[in-house]
Amino acid sequence: MAVFQEFRTFINRGNVVDLAVGIVIGAAFTGIVNSLVQDILTPPIGWVMGGIDFSNYFIDLSGGQYESLAAAQRAGAATVNYGKFLNTLINFLIVSAALFLVVRQINRLHFLEAKKNEAVPTRQEVLLAEIRDALREGRKAG
Repeated sequence: MAVFQEFRTFINRGNVVDLAVGIVIGAAFTGIVNSLVQDILTPPIGWVMGGIDFSNYFIDLSGGQYESLAAAQRAGAATVNYGKFLNTLINFLIVSAALFLVVRQINRLHFLEAKKNEAVPTRQEVLLAEIRDALREGRKAG
């Protein structure tokens, strides 16, 4: 029974729910980024590089000649798929940049909120600070 209570306490913590929401949103965001890279960014890069599809770059280790990665995989050839790796690397860089921008904006908003919530000193605090400063100056002069 104690384990159930401990589990319930763990689940009810806000950061666990936030983490779960983050994972779900991250999974959805991954689909968007994959589409952005494969459908929007990779074709122009491939076009600049001579019209070759990035995802079709591979090294055949079996010694055969295959016109595409799909053909090599159908034949069961061992391949090094560096084009797919490049796509994954581009995905990573885009996700990293997007997360950087999101975290940067959130930090900026937190900073602005903290700055807005800074307490304005009361008249009494201002007077006490002035007295303190005057006493310090008096000690230095004397």
